[in-house]
Amino acid sequence: MVEKLRVVVWGTGNVGQAAIRSVIAHPDLMLRGVVVHDPEKVGRDAGRLAGLDDDLGITATADVGGLLDDTDAVVYAASGDIRPDDALADITGVIDRGITVVTPSLYALYDSRSAPPEIRDPVIDAVTRGGGSLFVSGIDPGWGNDILPLLATGLASRIDAIRCQEIFDYTTYDQPDSVRYLVGMGQPMDYEPPMLSAGVPTMVWGGQIRLIARGLGIEIDEIRETLDRRELDADVTTPAMGLFEAGTQGAVRFEVQGIVGDSTPIVIEHVTRIHADCAPEWPTPPDGGDGAHRVIIEGWPRIEITVEATDDDGNRAAGGNATAVGRLVNAIPWLTDAGPGLYDALDVPLSAAVGKLGASD
Repeated sequence: MVEKLRVVVWGTGNVGQAAIRSVIAHPDLMLRGVVVHDPEKVGRDAGRLAGLDDDLGITATADVGGLLDDTDAVVYAASGDIRPDDALADITGVIDRGITVVTPSLYALYDSRSAPPEIRDPVIDAVTRGGGSLFVSGIDPGWGNDILPLLATGLASRIDAIRCQEIFDYTTYDQPDSVRYLVGMGQPMDYEPPMLSAGVPTMVWGGQIRLIARGLGIEIDEIRETLDRRELDADVTTPAMGLFEAGTQGAVRFEVQGIVGDSTPIVIEHVTRIHADCAPEWPTPPDGGDGAHRVIIEGWPRIEITVEATDDDGNRAAGGNATAVGRLVNAIPWLTDAGPGLYDALDVPLSAAVGKLGASD
């Protein structure tokens, strides 16, 4: 009998909750422990933190070191958006101990080959010293604009252009820091959202452009950005995040474009609203729902793929988080077999759900 890999989930926000559920559902993994930062969560059962109805018999702790002594892998689900240096230090510290880490939290390492040295080098040094490994992925950036579009190109005879879209209505989100401050929803139109500042979209999604290009065997000459913002015509009250006032930012549309010569063969586009009535002329999910990820291959034949993931309550934002977690957690057995290294989406195969048919969390 093969011994199960011992996995720690670090962080219990939206991603961490889904990670706990994904780990306990995996036949080759066992939940070793859960790390939290909030003192009020210390001592609580991991099952309750994950939104499950039953206890798992594993209590959350702030003592990271005590867990890592007997751990094979860590799902690092703590935020890297507003604390990138801390996230990098946490992750390299784990790799230094010979442990596999999977995370969505380090945008620059989605394509490690193009990552700046100040981020890539500490990881390489930790891998060399400690013998651990790292795989960074998510949904967008993540599988929605790396393995999915590349898979779709394998169905075409001619490819003219690739467009990856994330189209979401944030009405049902419960992520005020990200939605209000990083993206700027509900802020005055002269507010400069950090996520939309010049160069930041390229930092976050440029690696995905380069991954697609590398998968297709082409060289990108330049990456460009476009940005459009719209204000709300009326107040909007959301169930999770409260009031967004008329006259404040209500919708954002931007593109990160991979340029080759005079053509734009690869585009990653985001269309984000706080209410469906804002910028109705912009793209919407094909079924009129509150969110979707799409890949469009212009060529012969023309191919469109739309992914609409939902959680148990039908929430597509949570469903998207669950797919990102699935990609990461399902990669852990492959990564532990592969050995030390810094891996990207072109290295790590998409693992089928062997042993999971009919399984419940």
